[in-house]
Order: sequence, then structure tokens, then C-alpha cells
Amino acid sequence: MQTSNQISSNTGTLLLHVNSNIRIVIFFVCTVLCLTPFVSPAIALLMGLVIAQFTGHPYLHLNHKATHILLQVSVVGLGFGMNVHSALQAGKEGILFTVASITGTLVFGYLMGKWFRIEKKTSFLISSGTAICGGSAIAAISPVIKAEKKQISVALGCVFILNSIALFIFPLIGHYLNLSQTQFGLWCAIAIHDTSSVVGAASKYGPHALEVATTVKLARALWIIPVAFLSSFIFKNNSKHISIPYFIGIFILAMIANTYIPAISTISPYVVKTAKAGLTLTLFLIGAGLSRAVLSSVGFKPLLQGVLLWIGISATALYAVIHLA
Repeated sequence: MQTSNQISSNTGTLLLHVNSNIRIVIFFVCTVLCLTPFVSPAIALLMGLVIAQFTGHPYLHLNHKATHILLQVSVVGLGFGMNVHSALQAGKEGILFTVASITGTLVFGYLMGKWFRIEKKTSFLISSGTAICGGSAIAAISPVIKAEKKQISVALGCVFILNSIALFIFPLIGHYLNLSQTQFGLWCAIAIHDTSSVVGAASKYGPHALEVATTVKLARALWIIPVAFLSSFIFKNNSKHISIPYFIGIFILAMIANTYIPAISTISPYVVKTAKAGLTLTLFLIGAGLSRAVLSSVGFKPLLQGVLLWIGISATALYAVIHLA
């Protein structure tokens, strides 16, 4: 729960000062719009960013938990629109890229952190978030390395800023380079941090791109577990508290049900439609959480590390999917 001082700090940086009732009305109108087919994931994120800078998020203290739950439920819903055989094929295509990109990102992230003299835990969280699955990886690894709140906030802010940019520019680059849906789905899953932005970008590109991107990204998210164990060794922490992404197992069960149970396949289009609306709302909430205070807390060197890592993994993955996939 936020204190009154934290709330006044959040509202004090807003560009438009309105009373709390009007702030709540604006927020709920935007929330309802995000559940309609008229608002795309990119527009939802942009709406959230505008809300964060002008009128503010009236329930900011609940935002992280809400986005976490909504994202997981929505991803499971997407599983009801996917086929096991296609997903296995996509997973096979993405496994080598996944292993190479995670290893390379963590190594180069460590070297950059040393070079820029960034605090070790902050640098590791940024590298982990870039390598695996953004905010989910940061949330899972931070208790393992006993990261402080400031270190977690800097890493999350960095990742969410770059996620926001990726959601807008990746589809443009994909169309410009005439990437196939398979190529674009692989690229998104490797180079965009958070699952929500991966799904948002891929769904805009096409249904097969969405299937490939979601499958590869969720397989990638399982790497949280070995990286978390590695983290406990690096930071000499004997903690057994590792957040395992169990929802991925439910996502797999949803795919199996959609593939082999005819009754499920008849209702799956409606479930998928609802799930996509949930992901659009998730992106709105993420944008609404990026207040000026969050953006300004990141700092130049951590942001530079995040940008360089992201550009490196994006360029390398793009080359790989064009020439090697």
C-alpha cells in the first residue's frame, strides 16, 4: 500500500492536475476502451503512457500485481487457440536461438556492468530481464539475489521503457524487411523482453507469428529456473525462494485441450478473443505505471546498458532469423 507521501510524490509530477474522482473516471473509461476491438495493443500502451504523465494512475499501488495476474491468465487463454504440433515445431526452431541469445546476453551484460561500473545486482537484473522475459525474470530473480527495492525499480523501469519502444518499431521493421510470420515470431520472442509486448507485436503481424512468438517466448521463460539457481551461486545466497512460472504448464494443457478435444475447439475462438483483450489491457496498465518518477529513477548508465544489450540481441537475432532460420 502506498503512503500519503508516496501518493503526493506521484501526483506532484503530473502535467495535468485534476481531482481524484475525475482521475478515476478517465482511468476507467480508458480501461473499458482497451476491452473493445477499437484499441490495438500499441494504442493501449500509448494511452497508458499518456495517463501516467498527465492525470496519473489512481491505483498505482495495485498495478504490478494486477498486470502480473492479468498477463498470466491472458497467456493461458491464448493457449486455447494454438495447436500442439505447430507449437512443437516452433519450439524446435527456437531452441538454438534461445540458448545462444540467453548465454550471450548474460555474458555481455556482465561485461558491460563492469565496464560502466554499474551496481552489480542492478546490472545482473537488467541482463536477466533482457535475456529471458523482462519483468517476470526480474521479479523471480530479485529475491534470490536479495536485491533492494531501488535496484529492482531501476531494472524494471529500464525493461518497460524498451518494451514500449519495441511494441511500436518491431512490426514496422518486420514489414519493411518483408519478414515471414515465422521469422517475425521468432525475432519477437528472442529480442523483446516482456511476454505482453511480444504478444502485442506478434498479434499485429499475423496469427502464425503470434503462435510462434508465444510458444518460443514461454519456452524461453522456463530458463528463469536455471538462471535463478545460477544467481544464487554467483551472489552466494542459499535461499530456496525461486518463483517458478507454473502458468506455462496450464498454457500447455490449454493447447493440448484445443488440439485433441473437439468440444474445446468450438469455444476456443471466444476464449482467444477474450485473452487478446486481456493482453491489450495489460499493456495499458504497464504504460500507466510508467510515471515520470519511474522514468527518471532509471539513470543514464543502467539505461545505456539496457539499450546496448537490447540493440545487440535484436540485431543478432534479426540476422539469425533471416539467414539461418
